[in-house]
Amino acid sequence: MEIITAVRGFKDILPGETERWQFVEETARKIFSDFGFKEIRVPVLEKTELFRRSIGETTDIVEKEMYTFEDRGGESLTLRPEATASVMRAFLEHSLHGGDSVSKLFTFGPMFRRERPQKGRYRQFHQINVELLGSADPLVDAEVIHMLMLFLERVHLKNVNLEINSLGCPGCRPAFRKVLGQFLSQKEKDLCEDCRRRLGTNPLRVFDCKVEGCRAAVSSAPLLIDYICAGCAGHFREVQEGLKVLETGFSLNPRMVRGLDYYTKTTFEVTTKALGAQNAVAGGGRYDRLVKDLGGPEVPGIGFAAGVERLISLLPEGMEGVSRSPDLYVAALGPEAKKIAFRLCNGIRRQGFLAETDYSGRSLKSQMKRSDRLGAGYTLLIGENEIREGKALLRNMKDGSQGSIGLEDAEAQLLSLLKAR
Repeated sequence: MEIITAVRGFKDILPGETERWQFVEETARKIFSDFGFKEIRVPVLEKTELFRRSIGETTDIVEKEMYTFEDRGGESLTLRPEATASVMRAFLEHSLHGGDSVSKLFTFGPMFRRERPQKGRYRQFHQINVELLGSADPLVDAEVIHMLMLFLERVHLKNVNLEINSLGCPGCRPAFRKVLGQFLSQKEKDLCEDCRRRLGTNPLRVFDCKVEGCRAAVSSAPLLIDYICAGCAGHFREVQEGLKVLETGFSLNPRMVRGLDYYTKTTFEVTTKALGAQNAVAGGGRYDRLVKDLGGPEVPGIGFAAGVERLISLLPEGMEGVSRSPDLYVAALGPEAKKIAFRLCNGIRRQGFLAETDYSGRSLKSQMKRSDRLGAGYTLLIGENEIREGKALLRNMKDGSQGSIGLEDAEAQLLSLLKAR
């Protein structure tokens, strides 16, 4: 019978790799909590209308990439392609805006888009999302961006670049869209099919296209930053000043846009040269109209998303603290020794230490090899002679030194030793 394999673009995360995921998630939780953010968990399945209204009808995500289906009641449902819309829905549904004037939220979880799988990109992929709602202050933008860069630094990500831009506000864009549309109409023959279709609906998205011909066509295009109003320009200057105060390096990228329609003013991406054309590790921006567009009050917001698969693929090998090794391995020979090892290991575990033993009857030599392979700090050897004498041999696996401990109070002695490390 043929073995059933995973769906294309959906990936198992196996032991040995999950420890790296845990390291990333635990680091994020620590840093975000230090900045006052609280975790929220939202469903993976939402009403399709939520994403059509928030992301935009003419985006690639809504038009081509969403996993959408009708349930048995005839309701259109979608596996979430991004998390911000879901967090906004929960924010409104549960009236979180009625509490503190500023809400700081973060979430982890899988997203779903039907696109071509490639390095660091899957049809089920995972994101770390951060959303701050209730403040329009440009210093908040700088603080959120600084927190993102601190997180990337703490997970040992190297050689990344922060790029920032301003997309202006709804008052800035109509004049620019008109100028951009006139420019692109002269370049239409050089654009890909998707970008030609975007000309009449969302010409800004042409800047986001990765097709080389389109990138060349817009290389001399007018820039939105030159058309933003005085208010947006002032806001952007203060964001830059805030980043400088926090000693967070950045570069200006006036051609950067985001693939979602709800972004306004500050937008940013963190990129790396290690991923090829799809070079973004994390990105986000301000979305001051999104809550209102979803039927709520006027609540400004800013947030970002970081792709976990991409982060994991870029982490250096052999990072200290990522994979946990046993504090103690108990090598037991014979039925009585096995019972002692069983009791000892679980007593040690109850006190917060990692202990391992063998239940398959391996030889002493095999168990010692396994202890070494697991990277155990200490190995306790218990056999018939040790039981008869009431003493067991304890070996320090790092320096090779060894001594004996009494079996009667072995757990207390071992705990004292492990706590003193």
